[in-house]
Amino acid sequence: MENVLEIQNLRKEYEGFTLSDVSFSIPKGYIMGLIGPNGAGKTTIIKLILNLILRDAGEIQIFGRDNRADEISIKDRIGFVHDAPIFYDYLSLQKIASIIRPFYSRWDDEIFTRLSGEFELSLKKKFKDLSRGMKMKFALVLAFSHHADFIIMDEPTSGLDPVFRRELLERLSEMLQDEEKSILFSTHITSDLERIADYITFIKDGKIVFSTSKDEILDQWGVVRGGNDQLNPEVQSLLQGCRVGEFGFEGITSDAASARRLLNDRAVVERATLDDIMFFIVKGKDGDHGCP
Repeated sequence: MENVLEIQNLRKEYEGFTLSDVSFSIPKGYIMGLIGPNGAGKTTIIKLILNLILRDAGEIQIFGRDNRADEISIKDRIGFVHDAPIFYDYLSLQKIASIIRPFYSRWDDEIFTRLSGEFELSLKKKFKDLSRGMKMKFALVLAFSHHADFIIMDEPTSGLDPVFRRELLERLSEMLQDEEKSILFSTHITSDLERIADYITFIKDGKIVFSTSKDEILDQWGVVRGGNDQLNPEVQSLLQGCRVGEFGFEGITSDAASARRLLNDRAVVERATLDDIMFFIVKGKDGDHGCP
């Protein structure tokens, strides 16, 4: 399977934080969701992919080429949407687009005009006069208007109303119907990824927890709830995070099938959401209420 993005043993060191030996890939024609708590390293990864900061070690290949050696030709084929779009405040949207247009060899005025209309953007308005949601819509239009083969999104649905979020997710799914475009989608809204993502990469403290297909994650992971008397060493060995209270425990496992066999009818094992997985792995061993 051809990969649009391949990252191998990526490393970036800061004082107090290290992105350590990160490896994952995105197959052509698919959506990869990038999740993790604040400070986990998601934005650092995106900056490294875009060569906005220099890596200390490792390799990044986009379209089969090194992202630094072939930076200009690669970026011609990338669309980027940041959670806080920054453009010239006092210029109209039309003027901003005219400044950006020459940077892309495949810029399409027809797509830009059509999407601006569909997103109800007034091209005569100045950027500073747009709401947060409308600024995000404008950034999305720019990213979609030059036939980008790889879209990188950093919290793209932040600040958007539920109606437009749903519309955006549907549009992203439609974009991938020709199996030529790929998307890296970093977000805290994991329900968005459950709707459209094909793969999920979870990063915590600068390290990859897992990077695999969404369906595999949702099929194999489970939330376990039971009495404290059932929390024996064998059960604990299946849990990757848990919370213990006065009336019982609640935890997460990456092997729901084994948990069901072990506990039988003595506990409840439910299908986990991405939000469940993040919560228990990040918080499930913190403080006095974690697993013994």
